[in-house]
Amino acid sequence: MSRTPPPELAEWIADVAPALGLDPAAVPARLLLDITRDVAHTVTRPAGPVTTFLIGRAVADGADPEAAAAAVTARVEAWRAARPGDEQPPAGEAGSGQGEAGSR
Repeated sequence: MSRTPPPELAEWIADVAPALGLDPAAVPARLLLDITRDVAHTVTRPAGPVTTFLIGRAVADGADPEAAAAAVTARVEAWRAARPGDEQPPAGEAGSGQGEAGSR
């Protein structure tokens, strides 16, 4: 379920990417948001941004962004299959107010 990112995200990427020596057009924002959401809702919320960092490192080391995302998606699906009914609720839904102590 992809949603359109808020316009502020494009502005943020346009501001931050050059400061990091990156081309804003090369940032696969939608791909990263989708992966981060899937990992956070399947594994645990803190795993979302950490996984995004890991994808970034893999890409920096020469991996194709789509291939790195596909590898993570495969791991998410394997995690989900091994733990049926154990998906984390999205933020703002009942049961999501556990905080860090309630995370796995």
